[in-house]
Amino acid sequence: MPMVDPASTAAFTLVVAGTSLLAIAARRFRVRDELPTLDGWALAGRQFGAVLTWFLLGGTIYTAYTYAAVPGLVYGIGALGFFALAYTVIVYPLAFVLLPRLWQAAKDNGHTTVADYVRTRYDSPLLALAVALTGILATMPYIALQLLGIRAVLVAGGLYPTDGIAGDLTLVAVFAVLAGATYRSGLRAPTVISLAKGVLVGTTVVGVVVLVLGRLGGPQAVFRAAEDAITARGVPEASLTLTPSLYTTYATLALGSALALLMYPHVLTASFAASSGERLRKAIIGLPAWTAVLGLFALLGVAALAAGVQARPGNAEAAVPLMVQELTAPVATGLVFGALAVGALVPAAVMSVGAATLFVRNVYVEYFHPPATPKHQAQVARAVSLVAKFGALAFIFGLPDQDAINLQLLGGVWILQTFPTVALGLFTRWPHRGALLAGWLVGMVAGTVLVASGGFSSVVSVAGVHVYVALAALVLNVAVAVALTPALDRLGVARELHGGTVTGAVVQ
Repeated sequence: MPMVDPASTAAFTLVVAGTSLLAIAARRFRVRDELPTLDGWALAGRQFGAVLTWFLLGGTIYTAYTYAAVPGLVYGIGALGFFALAYTVIVYPLAFVLLPRLWQAAKDNGHTTVADYVRTRYDSPLLALAVALTGILATMPYIALQLLGIRAVLVAGGLYPTDGIAGDLTLVAVFAVLAGATYRSGLRAPTVISLAKGVLVGTTVVGVVVLVLGRLGGPQAVFRAAEDAITARGVPEASLTLTPSLYTTYATLALGSALALLMYPHVLTASFAASSGERLRKAIIGLPAWTAVLGLFALLGVAALAAGVQARPGNAEAAVPLMVQELTAPVATGLVFGALAVGALVPAAVMSVGAATLFVRNVYVEYFHPPATPKHQAQVARAVSLVAKFGALAFIFGLPDQDAINLQLLGGVWILQTFPTVALGLFTRWPHRGALLAGWLVGMVAGTVLVASGGFSSVVSVAGVHVYVALAALVLNVAVAVALTPALDRLGVARELHGGTVTGAVVQ
């Protein structure tokens, strides 16, 4: 393990402590003089403009583990790791079309969660419950993954003591501040932190890239040395040039990941907090700037290859932190790792808010306590958000890292199965609610079986073609929904909304 440097530790502590103070002060941020409600806590009263929404969405979508795993994937297998850039390019045109329409439907009908929208749109409590539970199940390992991202980076940089419980207590302390701030302030806390995250992550990565490229002789020398290094390993298909055999893998990973991202509760929660559909569109237009930052992190994965960094097998995400520690001054190292830690706090907080809101609105109120007042709903959501955060802590302390990563892979497969129900309802009334529920069930089962039977690989072979598991399951999902819709109509199974028409979704 690398030695702990006092200057690096001091810089890291300064960054984390400063953002923690911002989170605590978030209680005073854009607060209205009104009674506590779930909307006020979970969506900050739907009053964020384009700039705040841009920071919040970007800070929520681009997680700490993304900034560690993407360069680690590039370091480990080369060009295939750049699929993350392709999917973040694909996702924003889709977001520009889907999210403002969904925002409008939610605003017009007083919906707080996407499952509220599904409940009203299809007049189907079961379909809404399926969407809510899928969102909660997919989110819990995602929260844990943020903590794994922090821990992996800090261990590599020597800032996380692995002897005894000192490191774990440090992680608990950092997360406890976030938990307390989110409990009191709801979505306002991660929104304030996202402002700091945008500045910290953007400036530190640009500085590191400039420094590293200068030390290694410039881009041309870096790519030449990196190609030599990855070829020397002798790993099949590992190259900085994408081989034809990986085309379908690359394309389906990019497309499937883009579709899945839009269905995650943390992305939808951040979107619903916008003050208008127009401001949400403006924020989405600017989101590719975050992709540029991600591209710089991916470039650091190439630089780690060129620098000859030796990460332990199965721990490729540590390559860039090790390179940063080796090539930069201790203070700069602390600042970079502090920025990555802050990068995890924003999505973890929004994820816990999204999961808690889904539970309260679509499980607790729907099935256990229908007369719950808005104030009571907010109180329950606060408590559930704490359970989600500390449950994630217990999760990573009790299970090996690989188990958490495997569950997150399943989460991506599961959340994509809600796409037909949510997205199609914005444009057409043709799919039958029973068919959508059956398609969801088939997709969930098929995706889970494919992942588990394939040794928790994200790619499966279908007729000799390698494709992303989640997308293969989605195809089955849609096929079942399309086949069953006319069959259920012929059988006379009711599909009426019974007066529950959703405005702002499709033309009435």
